[in-house]
This record gives sequence, C-alpha cells and structure tokens, in this order.
Amino acid sequence: MAAEPLILVTVARTTGSVPREEGAWMAVTPDGITGTVGGGHLEFDAIARARRALDGDELEAEVRYPLGPSLGQCCGGVVWLAFERVAAGEDLAAHVPQPPQRPLALFGAGHVGLAIAHIARDLPLALHWIDSREGQFPDEPPERGWRQEVCDPAADAVDDLSPGSAVLVMSHNHAEDFEIIAACLRRQRERGDLVFIGMIGSRTKWASFRQRLEARGFTETDLARVVCPIGVPGVAGKQPAVIAIAALAQVLALP
Repeated sequence: MAAEPLILVTVARTTGSVPREEGAWMAVTPDGITGTVGGGHLEFDAIARARRALDGDELEAEVRYPLGPSLGQCCGGVVWLAFERVAAGEDLAAHVPQPPQRPLALFGAGHVGLAIAHIARDLPLALHWIDSREGQFPDEPPERGWRQEVCDPAADAVDDLSPGSAVLVMSHNHAEDFEIIAACLRRQRERGDLVFIGMIGSRTKWASFRQRLEARGFTETDLARVVCPIGVPGVAGKQPAVIAIAALAQVLALP
C-alpha cells in the first residue's frame, strides 16, 4: 500500500535506443523515489515534473522525451513517459505494469537455492520453489507471483510445472536430484515444453547420472537436454551467491 500520495511514472512506449524498456517504472514521493525509468536528465525531469504535480500543478498523462535533441543523452531514441497519481492507501502493485515473466522451477531450498530465490526477486521470473522437507523455506512470505511447495518426493512436482519452465535442480541429496532429472526427461518426451533443465554438480556427478539414466532407457538425445554443471561459463567461485548469479544469467539468456 502507498503510505503517502505519489506519482507513478511508467515507460509507456519507446523508439530507437533508450535506457529502459516499456513497463519500467518509478514511484515519486515528495522526499524519495522507488525504481527507475533510466536515470540521467530523463529521470531528473520526470522527478521534477512529478513533484510539481504533488505540489498541486496539473499533471500531464503522457510526455514525449526525445533523448538526444532535448535532453542531450547519448541514447538518441524517444521515450514516452506516463504519469499517474496514486493516493495514500492505494495498492501500488495494482498500478505497476507486470513485465512478461519466465517460469522458473527451482528444486531445493539449501544455500544455493536460497541465494537464487533472493536474487530472483528483482528479475522477470515467476518462481515455483520446491523442496521435499517441511520448514525449509525462509519465514518471510513469498514474493508476489511466487509459489512455494513442499512435495515429497520432489519429483512428483515435475508434472505440475508451468509449460515453458526453466528447471534448476539442486536438492539436498543426489538420489532426489536423480529422480527429478528423470521426471523432467520423461516430461520432455511426452510434452517437450521445458525450455531448460539444469543441475548443480560436477562433471563426475553428471557422468554417473548419465550411466544410470541410460540404464533406464533414456537416449543420447534425451540426455543432451540436461546441462550440468549449471552456470555461465567463465564465472569462477563456489560461493552460493556466485553460483546463483551464474545460473540465473544462464536462464535469462534463454531465447
């Protein structure tokens, strides 16, 4: 809820090279701002315009900003900003446009899973977070658009994942990881609607899994769908946050 009256500034549309995408937003109060529409002179002018409106000036619903000619920004494109009053006590989230979100299925609420979940709060991802253990999730309520599920065995949750999901597997034991991967590969055979299947672990772990999956009848084509180890190549470090950033970058890079 908005604690005080504010002006919501939203990137309504764009042409050419611009600093932020359509739907980016910024909430302006007399003493602060939340979010950003791109910084620089564009944002400076938008904040000033919004605060004048909070002081009683008339508010234009939409303003066109040619970034090069009028503001001297090197982007050179054109941004149209929409301005909207939000009264104190109103639900700001109801006014904020929601960007398209890729479904992300995260199996495991250990150290790396927790790091992924925390970073994913600020990314265009709809998180379905699964663990087989009661009481493993953090105490704070899930973010808007999240789903947290206790499912034992965890592999049973695979059939219920959203179509188009990217899947990251990092449960608390290898046996559970194996069954989740097997369930994902069966789903791929039947529906072919998971865009990514990644698993935390070493190449040695994956070599062992490959042999066991082949014994279950999975083919080279099936196994080629699994990425293990996960993460953007070249990102070194084994700290949970480093692994989380590398894995999420890999998901965000998906077409």
